[in-house]
Amino acid sequence: MASDSVRGGYEGLRVVAFESRLADQMTQLIERHGGRPLVAPSMREVPLEHNSAVLQFGERLQAGGFAMVILLTGVGTRFMLKVLDTRWLRAQTVAALGKTILVVRGPKPLAVLREQGLQPALAVPEPNTWRDLVQALDGMDRPLKGMHVAVQEYGVSKAELLDALRERGAVVTPVPVYQWMLPEDIGPLTGAIRAIMRGEADVVLFTNAVQVEHVLQIAEREGGADRFRQAMERVVVSAVGPIVAERLRAHRLPVDVEPSHPKMGIQVKETGERAAAILLRKRAIPRN
Repeated sequence: MASDSVRGGYEGLRVVAFESRLADQMTQLIERHGGRPLVAPSMREVPLEHNSAVLQFGERLQAGGFAMVILLTGVGTRFMLKVLDTRWLRAQTVAALGKTILVVRGPKPLAVLREQGLQPALAVPEPNTWRDLVQALDGMDRPLKGMHVAVQEYGVSKAELLDALRERGAVVTPVPVYQWMLPEDIGPLTGAIRAIMRGEADVVLFTNAVQVEHVLQIAEREGGADRFRQAMERVVVSAVGPIVAERLRAHRLPVDVEPSHPKMGIQVKETGERAAAILLRKRAIPRN
């Protein structure tokens, strides 16, 4: 253990994480808190440089075809504007958006709108899951029935949100502005999943909901998702926040730890503080 590691942390436990963009930082955090890291990048962001869905959205937006636009991520909103810049002046796009009811999920898309001089009619605060967003929309004066609504998607399509809007009578148009793919080299990811299945991991950290989808996709190839689920019942499973936790539970995977604030550093620290006790409890349960 490194001399500057935090006492009372993982104390030598094997910690698997699937962080991609901040993989080096995740490795350092785990080591600092006394863990043995196995960090396997699980995703790469692939911008849709020739994104027909965004351009079609732009055409309808300019024609006044949407009453409401829901923006789910800051990265997605910023990229969407750049794609629209290839066909329309930014001022035209901003003017057209300003004629709609703008709804944002969280502070990041809110910041992007404010940079453009736009103010949303509704900003959903943390934890801002899709349920929180729908609940906030239900509280608006104007009903969704018959309303044409564009939803800027992020990563994996949020089918539950789209379905909830349609159930309320909205005419929904999903607008995917970036997508996630598996890494070009899936060797490290496959190796980490095999280690979990062999019982060689103690803690598993998820920092993004798309990681859950990709991990299960590889697990299916490596012996089946059910076998992976069984292995996850004997490790500490940590979700960085409610959106990730929701995705894990949707796939019948356990969630043992959610940090007090959805930040990677806090997740690593607080999971380390609780890992030993949770492991003792989970591994005391006889195998089926």
